[in-house]
Amino acid sequence: MEANYSQEAEAYREKIQAFLAEHLPADWSGVGVLSSEEALAFTQQWRNTLRDNGLLALSWPTEYGGAGLSALESVIISEEFQKAGVPTGGPNDVFGIQMVGNTIIQWGTEEQKKHFLPRIISGEDVWCQGYSEPNAGSDLGNLGCRAELDGDEWIINGQKIWTSAGHLANWIFVLTRTDADVKKHRGITFLLCPMDQPGVEVRPIQMLSGESEFNEVFFTDARTAKENVIGEVNGGWGVAMTLLGFERGEAAAKTPIAFKGELDRLLELARQRGMADDPVIRQRLMWCYSKVEVMRYLGMRTLTAFLEGNHPGADGSIFKLYWSEYHLLVTELAVDILGPDGMHFVGKLPTSAFATDQPGAPNDSGSWIGTFLNARAGTIYAGTSQVQRNIIGEMVLGLPKEPRADGGAWKDTPK
Repeated sequence: MEANYSQEAEAYREKIQAFLAEHLPADWSGVGVLSSEEALAFTQQWRNTLRDNGLLALSWPTEYGGAGLSALESVIISEEFQKAGVPTGGPNDVFGIQMVGNTIIQWGTEEQKKHFLPRIISGEDVWCQGYSEPNAGSDLGNLGCRAELDGDEWIINGQKIWTSAGHLANWIFVLTRTDADVKKHRGITFLLCPMDQPGVEVRPIQMLSGESEFNEVFFTDARTAKENVIGEVNGGWGVAMTLLGFERGEAAAKTPIAFKGELDRLLELARQRGMADDPVIRQRLMWCYSKVEVMRYLGMRTLTAFLEGNHPGADGSIFKLYWSEYHLLVTELAVDILGPDGMHFVGKLPTSAFATDQPGAPNDSGSWIGTFLNARAGTIYAGTSQVQRNIIGEMVLGLPKEPRADGGAWKDTPK
């Protein structure tokens, strides 16, 4: 697609700008200036404003509570919200709206759509993701969390780990092992499970930054209704891959906006520190600029696919690998520009552990050191860089698969 927007798109941009001017204070400078507690309170209030004005679940059909907008209109909203320093939803909406909501639209029954989707929009159901396990590592197909059908309910036993924002959720979409006698990718079922029950325990995991946005989740005879299967029993692998496509693909059209804002902050930091004329620093900054521009065009390619009606697929791994590896280096540059100040915190930590700090964040060592530490996790969550390279090689480039010794039934796989 062309890098320039049409007149119709620019007219829609003006409409969004008017909405922001109406609903934000005149002295607003971005959620990043707020304390963690203030940011959480503002985000909840802002989410309610978006819900009441039909600006949540932008691409969902209107009959399920969505805005029914095009992919291009969604990106324009993301751009203007980034400039204004406001979020596009609540902290768990990436799991509820972008991931499981879109997956239910594609795979769910009409009854499931009518029940779950409006509750996601209202905020009554708050979601998190149950994929990774301690004993499965990066091999998601080797998961061992078991689910057995008992009458009209599934009984779940096992553990999930790295459950982002699990402490804020009351529902979890969880991949479970429902048949141990078939090839391991074929014995997996995608279940929706309520978390507010005695059989579910959430334990926080402390990160490098000292925050605890990740969690372990333990299931001990936890129960969920028989009809809470998305797709087919033992057919959850395809559903799981669809969800990961939405996680990695849709973000490709929006995430470059945040990285452009972060780079602008870094350029200003270099000026403030008297480093903008240093030839080595200038070279590294130019490298970052070129990478962000490439990222922007990768996002445009994804947006073009959306506009043509194509669902995200394996090529979403290209963008995930690209931005997470880039973020390691740009945050290292930020710490180098800070110099000795990069050894201690001044100011507050980022209000989010994922990707960049929030718009409006102070350009101090607290923000940059925290982002530097968080960036290390970016090459792990949502699929490690090694997994992304395998997906790109095998499913995008068509290269031969790596030899495997664990392609049999799950029960025969060494644990």
